[in-house]
Amino acid sequence: MLLQGNEAIVEGAIAAGCRFFAGYPITPATEISEVMSYRLPAVDGTFIQMEDEIASMGAIIGASLAGTKSMTATSGPGFSLMQENLGFACIAEVPCVIVNVMRGGPSTGIPTQVSQGDVMQARWGTHGDHPIIVLSVSTTQDCFSITVKAFNLAEKYRTPVIILADEVVAHTREKIFLPHPGEVEIIDRIRPNMPPDWYIPYEDTSRGVPPMAAFGEGYRYHVTGLVHDSRGFPTQRPDEVKGLMSRLFRKINQHFFDIQMVEEEATEDAEILTVAYGSVARSARRATREARHRGIKAGMVQLVTLWPFPRQILEPKLRKLRAVLVPELNVGQISREVKRINQGVTRVETLNRIDGNLITPAEILSRLMKM
Repeated sequence: MLLQGNEAIVEGAIAAGCRFFAGYPITPATEISEVMSYRLPAVDGTFIQMEDEIASMGAIIGASLAGTKSMTATSGPGFSLMQENLGFACIAEVPCVIVNVMRGGPSTGIPTQVSQGDVMQARWGTHGDHPIIVLSVSTTQDCFSITVKAFNLAEKYRTPVIILADEVVAHTREKIFLPHPGEVEIIDRIRPNMPPDWYIPYEDTSRGVPPMAAFGEGYRYHVTGLVHDSRGFPTQRPDEVKGLMSRLFRKINQHFFDIQMVEEEATEDAEILTVAYGSVARSARRATREARHRGIKAGMVQLVTLWPFPRQILEPKLRKLRAVLVPELNVGQISREVKRINQGVTRVETLNRIDGNLITPAEILSRLMKM
């Protein structure tokens, strides 16, 4: 099919089993709401246009608690409004997917132009100490496949998952291949298999992920934004507070192998490496191939998972390189993480653009040649 990135996100969500969407129109994410408004009813799903992004986030939390896979989509200012309820979803362990199609900021910024300025907001936007999963899409095909992956991770680990797209990816229209329904791996949340009286909603299991009952199925339990005990009731006991918070981190940390994803290009013998994500990864891939044609041993790592940052994948590569280039459409957000794990092992350079335009392959190639 010939699809726009935003349209492919919708197809990925529906293929993954999403049957509820609540959102509010905002450039450059509006097409997701528009397409969802007629695609969801066709598969017995529900679409609601909410009064704002605060309510949108609350609605998808409620739908997920009732047992339905749910999603919302927005851009920077709307994503800011979602942060309090996002924190609620984190501590209440409510699986859902939030798409942020990034645009220039802060505030209203450049609503119709591209940016990657929300990377740190996606990690630290909501208050408190908490883990989060953030995935990034680079192509229209990514928009489909990574959206499916986002729902699977949300369900598997009972957590919100954020998809960071950007204006260029969202509005690029290209040919993609949609698999048949039976070819898509779909993961659903673990349901309780015990009688309601035996159900412990926040039980500490070996995986750190307790089974999740849907409201209305006879399993009554308490949901709160307060730190709670294993039955969901508020607590200030130090052992219970530490136990909950440690489990929230453990259920993510012990599954890095499943959550952290990258794509590589010519990294086996690379002496200079480009680390990129989103639309910039497309430019970096082209520049890497051009550099190879010119005899430069260049390679590229495209970050699919931004958070938790894939340190274990990148760190061994840094020890073998002469230099690393991190191009991104901000003043340097992921580059800070690369420098943090590099710890002076090799040279890390940045290539930043904040004028609302994409970093071109020629700009990256020029820097690689100088390096």
